[in-house]
Amino acid sequence: MANFDLRINGKDYQVDVDPDTPILWVLRDHLQLLGTKYGCGVGQCGACTIHLDGVATRSCLLPVSGINKQKITTIEGLSETGNHPVQEAWVAHDVPQCGYCQSGQIMSAAALLKKNAKPTDEEIDLAMNGNICRCGTYLRVKAAIKTASGQD
Repeated sequence: MANFDLRINGKDYQVDVDPDTPILWVLRDHLQLLGTKYGCGVGQCGACTIHLDGVATRSCLLPVSGINKQKITTIEGLSETGNHPVQEAWVAHDVPQCGYCQSGQIMSAAALLKKNAKPTDEEIDLAMNGNICRCGTYLRVKAAIKTASGQD
């Protein structure tokens, strides 16, 4: 076990965990930040996506010892009131069905729009590749990203 100082959603936390513990489990099991979901455990489905210094990152693969001083943002920290443009567009386009993949989808979309405010369809496809939706709402996801970017 080791102590780690983490900056998550603008707040400082200290955890005492095994250095190899994936940040996903630190968030969920130790800090009770349950919005980040466990999906596949091998970084392929995107359900566990968080932002690490603004970059969409699969939290199931990232050990807490690899965080260093980077800032973590989870779905809980994207917006205090759920009014981030991506979240609002998600609702407007009725994207969620079962909802399981949504936090990862939203985090990937928000990272894309932070980096590229007006992405093309191809850029959206590339950025969202690897975020699997069991319900198949990919067309709604793309439409919501377009709306959030002001391109609809």
